[in-house]
Amino acid sequence: MVATRTFSSQQCKTQILSCMLSLALLLTEVTLLHADKTSCQYDVFKPQVATCSDDIAPSITISTVRAEQKELNVTPVHSVNIAFKTATFGMGCFWGAESLFGGTQGILRTTVGYEGGSKDSPTYRSLGDHTEVLEIDYDPKTISFKQLLDLFWNNHEYGLTNPIKRQYMSLILYHDDEQKKIAEESIVEEQKKRVPEKIITEILPKGKFYPAEDYHQKYRLQGHKDLAETLNLDAKLLRTSYVATKLNGYLAGVGGVKQFKEEIDTLGLTPSQKEYCLYQVEQNEGMGLYC
Repeated sequence: MVATRTFSSQQCKTQILSCMLSLALLLTEVTLLHADKTSCQYDVFKPQVATCSDDIAPSITISTVRAEQKELNVTPVHSVNIAFKTATFGMGCFWGAESLFGGTQGILRTTVGYEGGSKDSPTYRSLGDHTEVLEIDYDPKTISFKQLLDLFWNNHEYGLTNPIKRQYMSLILYHDDEQKKIAEESIVEEQKKRVPEKIITEILPKGKFYPAEDYHQKYRLQGHKDLAETLNLDAKLLRTSYVATKLNGYLAGVGGVKQFKEEIDTLGLTPSQKEYCLYQVEQNEGMGLYC
């Protein structure tokens, strides 16, 4: 004979509620497990609270950085005493190009602006026949003009082989006969690689360069408002600062973590600034440059 057990109505209700609670807790754990796969641990009784193994993103506190700068006698490195040459390229939107070259070793300064046309004093809203260009000061002992051209050919946003309005056209403005010769030889070699496409880049002599408005300079860096403020950047330094040039590239993910760690101590950053920048480089490495 099979033994049986009789439950009262109240006992049945209690058993059912207990089972429902256990099931609810189990479903909560399963849901949270699948909702986040980054080793976050949740308290099932407080599902809004999560403890992750990843560090919380560091932030910049201006007062803390100011105290560090004073105590450690650290100042941002805005200029470097290195002999340089200058190259000027148009390769689409100049925001991405400035970050690309800024995060490249051997680049000392970058400035975005307008050139190649006939209009006096062009502005972004009244560009005339000018093109968005990037002026690059580089250390020829570290990187050659030909190496700059390799970056130029392989990192256009648009306009290299497809006609586009003059503002974003592909353009090389040579500063001397040597650059002209290297550019002309380079376009021949590059064309061979791109058949059947036709490269439509223009190679022209350097003319008058008009720096773009301040809000265009170091555009990626200026997105980090508090960090930019702690670098003491005025209108001139936005165009000429060494540390601003480098961070504008690194913060966008150019160069990568390893290279940034190699250069970080040359930039005049405080511990808080270093921590913040390193985190951003780690997060953005390999991300796209263009808008």
